[in-house]
Amino acid sequence: MSNYKKILVAVDLSDESQIVAKKAQAIADGGSAQLDVIHVIEPLSFAYGVDIPMDFSGLQEEIQTQATQQLTRFAEQNGISATHQHVVLGRPEVEIHAMAEQIGADLIVVGSHGRYGLALLMGSTANGVLHGATCDVLAVRVGD
Repeated sequence: MSNYKKILVAVDLSDESQIVAKKAQAIADGGSAQLDVIHVIEPLSFAYGVDIPMDFSGLQEEIQTQATQQLTRFAEQNGISATHQHVVLGRPEVEIHAMAEQIGADLIVVGSHGRYGLALLMGSTANGVLHGATCDVLAVRVGD
């Protein structure tokens, strides 16, 4: 039986997200916990730099629309209501921490590819979530 009451599941909407969601659902079912899901979209300016003199707003809006639709389908498949679905713009680890605080999560569940060495140092979202969280974090191994 789980002592967790509010669980935040962070997903990238890849096929592997189902593995993460199923693990979180098993924990939630064990203790009747509330399940929220978050997907974070990184602004295009993060990827391409802020000095590029291009307007990404139309493309960014389309990405947000597509992500919202995908998250809605994902959440419906996993029994997560619309009021517990969150699509936000920003740096994943920062936004996941902020949402966990906002909803009062006592567990964050995130996928991890089990990277090590240089790949881990160069930016694992799971690692970033783990090291800044104020609640428990479960990193579910996915992929390779």
